[in-house]
Amino acid sequence: MEFLKNEYVAFFAIVATGILLGKIKVKGISLDVSAIIFVALFFGHYGVVMPDIFQKIGLIFFIYSVGIQAGPGFFESFKKDGLRLISIAGIAVLSGGIATYLLAYFIDVDFKLAVGLFTGALTSTPGLAAAIESTNSTMASIGYGIAYPFGVLAVIIFVKISPKLFGISITNEEKKYNEDVKADFPGIVHKNYVVENKNIFDKTLGELKIRTMTKTNISRVLHDGEAFTPTSKTPLHKGDIIKAVGTENDLNKVRILIGEETGTKIPLSNRFVIQSVLVTNEKVINRSLAEIGLFEQYDATATAIRRSGIDIPPDASSKLRYGDKVTIACGDQSIANVRKLLGDSKKKYSDLDFLPVSIGIIIGVVLGKLSVPILGFSFSLGLTGGVLMAAIILSRIGKTGNIVWNVSGSSNQLLRKLGLIFFLVAVGTDAGGSLLETLRSGGLTYLGVGAVITIVPMLFTVIAGRYFLKINFLVLIGALTGAMTSTPALSAVDPMTDSNGPKIAYASVYPFALVLIIICSQILGNL
Repeated sequence: MEFLKNEYVAFFAIVATGILLGKIKVKGISLDVSAIIFVALFFGHYGVVMPDIFQKIGLIFFIYSVGIQAGPGFFESFKKDGLRLISIAGIAVLSGGIATYLLAYFIDVDFKLAVGLFTGALTSTPGLAAAIESTNSTMASIGYGIAYPFGVLAVIIFVKISPKLFGISITNEEKKYNEDVKADFPGIVHKNYVVENKNIFDKTLGELKIRTMTKTNISRVLHDGEAFTPTSKTPLHKGDIIKAVGTENDLNKVRILIGEETGTKIPLSNRFVIQSVLVTNEKVINRSLAEIGLFEQYDATATAIRRSGIDIPPDASSKLRYGDKVTIACGDQSIANVRKLLGDSKKKYSDLDFLPVSIGIIIGVVLGKLSVPILGFSFSLGLTGGVLMAAIILSRIGKTGNIVWNVSGSSNQLLRKLGLIFFLVAVGTDAGGSLLETLRSGGLTYLGVGAVITIVPMLFTVIAGRYFLKINFLVLIGALTGAMTSTPALSAVDPMTDSNGPKIAYASVYPFALVLIIICSQILGNL
């Protein structure tokens, strides 16, 4: 059609068609935004071409948003069992990379196409971005388009049948997981205690240093029938009842220090409030609760911090991050000041500030141009790697001066989707011109290679994770979906268990897998 020769009209026609196609579900499975690349390949075959700047801008926005999202989890994944989980990512990605190299070498597949098959088989669009940059060829896009559909379906089917395939009882694995979680991460509870220890009579909470000694928070006190929010200057008298919040183990310390637990309730005073407050004030970011004087200056107690969907028991040394939701217990006369202190601005949190995004991207571009000599070769991160690493590091730092690097989930999702749309339209139309010729020369072979690259990592990962690393199977299949960067597969795991183990494992593995796939794509692309 004549009007499609206008590149801007063609752009939005591809986007609209791709989004509509992506909404179609077959047995609960859809292509979502990734459907755009298939529409773009079709349009590209008929001569539609996009300006080069579309691909660059899309790539930069998309990769930066991925890094901002992955940053905190990337560093957290190195803690405790995280090392075992990120080894899962290493096994999956490296086995896929080795399989790609061997198949391309022995079957004589162009490496520029093979690296695209690799990223499609592991359903990684960031990997595709790195592959295109490293190969400087449209072949990577074609390979991605060939391998991606099977990659999505195969991971979903594999996680569904893997319990029977390996003779695993999901019920038993769920029970073991819950027992391990309870032992390692005791939940936050609250209990009431009677002040009976004569050694603490008439001493203030500040003098007793209860928060430091027990790592608990005293959220309420009942004295002579009156309930109120305590301050550091509040004295404890014989017979007073206090409400303490913390883990079971820490509350046992309170019992030893204060007195026996009691079932007596502390009534809520009309002047007592419990509210969740959003941290949006850049002045308190990266500062501890003690540093901002929450308890001493505002007569308020933080009973919980919710961060990335997890409740964290706070103490005086707990540092605040942008977007934290802090549960505050205090008198009604203090809550307004606490909200002002922490920010509590949903509008500010949801707004996308392009200043830190722009500065972060500039840092990434500069970082990507730096060359480091390694074993006689000059290595650089390139545009993709530089922007990604800058975003990961900055999101971990959180704040520099008055600049807040973190981006809210909704804003980051917008940035990511916008970048992805521009990128997929540009690379798809660019590759569309040579699509049919490539398929005629070895379409079935390429499909087979892509299928092998998908299946090999899954088998290696589950065997190694189950029989050598001894990882709980629920955690293992969650880690596998993260290693294969397959969110649809994680959704398929959800109905199999009430446990959140797979989700936590996915979140721990996914950031590391993203980075590793990008690195492998760059290596394969330069072969």
